[in-house]
Amino acid sequence: MHIARSGKGLAASAATAALVVAALAAAPLTDTAAAHASVPHTAAVPALAGNTLAHSVSSPLTSAQCQAKWKINCYNPLQYRNAYNLNALYRKGITGKGRTIVIVDSFGSPTIQHDLDVYSKQFGLRSTKVQVVKWGKVPVFDPKNTDMTGWAGESTLDVEMAHAVAPDAKIVLVETAVAETEGTTGLPEMMKAEQYLINHGVGDVISQSFGATENTFPGFGKGNHVSSIENLRYAFKDAKAHNVTVLASSGDGGATDNTADGKGYYKERVNSWPSSDPLVTSIGGTQLHLNDKGQRTKPDSVYNDYGSGGGGQSHVFTRPSYQNGVSKAVGSRRGTPDISMAAAVNGGAWIYSSYDPTATGWDVTGGTSEASPLFAGIIALADQAAGHRVGDIHDALYSLYKRSTHHDKSTGIVDVNDGTNNSYQGVTGYTAVNGYDMATGVGTLDALRFVPALAKASHH
Repeated sequence: MHIARSGKGLAASAATAALVVAALAAAPLTDTAAAHASVPHTAAVPALAGNTLAHSVSSPLTSAQCQAKWKINCYNPLQYRNAYNLNALYRKGITGKGRTIVIVDSFGSPTIQHDLDVYSKQFGLRSTKVQVVKWGKVPVFDPKNTDMTGWAGESTLDVEMAHAVAPDAKIVLVETAVAETEGTTGLPEMMKAEQYLINHGVGDVISQSFGATENTFPGFGKGNHVSSIENLRYAFKDAKAHNVTVLASSGDGGATDNTADGKGYYKERVNSWPSSDPLVTSIGGTQLHLNDKGQRTKPDSVYNDYGSGGGGQSHVFTRPSYQNGVSKAVGSRRGTPDISMAAAVNGGAWIYSSYDPTATGWDVTGGTSEASPLFAGIIALADQAAGHRVGDIHDALYSLYKRSTHHDKSTGIVDVNDGTNNSYQGVTGYTAVNGYDMATGVGTLDALRFVPALAKASHH
C-alpha cells in the first residue's frame, strides 16, 4: 500500500540451484495451459494497494519530518533492525548467508536491481544480486499500465524488505505473465513456477504478497470442499516435502476482503487464499511506534489505518492440528494470521523505485505485503542459524507460542495485546488480547531470541 510517492536437506546443491536459476532466466518457460473464457476467473492481486498522499520526495525523511508533513510515522531499515533486535544477530554472523529467498510477483520490475542498489546505498547496507526468473511469456513492461506498475511496486517492496532483514541472503524474483488459465487469473502460473523451483532446489523460503478472497473461487459455497483451491495446492505440498517454508500476506482488509470485481468489500467476515492455506504461514500486520533510533515508544498495535491486517476463520479449511491449542480463538476452522510484523501505513517503510520514469524516487509503503517479506528475512536467518531449512514452521511456532504463554521469554514471541482491532469497512474484526487472536496471531517477535529458538525447535 503506497502512501507517499516521489513526483520524480536440499533437493539440489547450491551450485545446481544457481544453474537452474540461470537457465530459467536465459530461457523463459511458458505455461501452455489453455484459457477458458466461460470459466469464472479469480484474480491474483498484490496485497499492495495505492494511496498517494505526498509528492516530490527526493530522499527519505525522518519520522518527525513525516509527522510534520503528512501526520504519519515513516521508518527506514535501520529503525526496523533496531526494533526487531536484529543487530545483535548480525554481530554473531547470522545474516542469511547461504540462504535463498524466493519472491513471486506478476510482471516484476525492470529496474529491480538498480532500485535495490540505490536503496541499500542510501542506508549504508550491502546490496545483493537479484536473480530474475521469467515464467511464461512475460510482456514488455509498460509504465502506463497500472496493473504492471502495481505489481512492480509490490516487487520493489518485497525485495527491499527481505534484503533489509537478511542482507546476505540471495534473492530470486519470479516474474509471471498473469495468463488466464484454469479458471483463475495468474494463480496457476504462480503455483507452477513455485513447484518448479522447489523441485529443482531453488529457494529455502517463498514469500507471497498476493491473495484472492476464498469466496471468489469457482465452486465456493458448494459444500466444504472447494476443488478450484484444492487443485492449486500442489506447490505447497511439494514445499512441505522439500522443507521449504511458504509464507503469505494475510491481506489488508481486516476481517473482510475484496469482492470479485476488486472494487468493493464483502459485508461479512471472509478470508483469502493462499494465506488461509494450512500449509502456508500467514503473516499479519502490526503498527510499530518507534523513535528515530528504532526504539519503541510503546508496544505494537494492530495495523488498522489505510488498510487493516487480515485475519479470521477460513471458510474452506478446517482447523489444522497445530492450532488445536488455540481452538478457543479459531473454533473449528483454520485461523489466520499465524504471526505478524510491521504493516501499518502510519509507520510505513521507505522504499525506492524507478520503474516509472515519470515517478522516480522514494515511497512510504505499508500493508501486509510488507510483513511477509520481512518475515521471509527472519526465516532466512533461522535457516542459517539451524544449518538447515526450518521448513513448515507451524508445529515449531505454536510450540514456542505455548511456552511463551508460560512467560518463557527465550521463545522471542512478543504478544500484541493492547486492545486494538482489525475491524474494517464496517465488518467487525478481532481484538488484540492476551495470547493468540485473529488480529495478530501469536503476536510479533524479538529476532535475537526468536531466530535461534525457531532454529532449535525445527527438527527434520
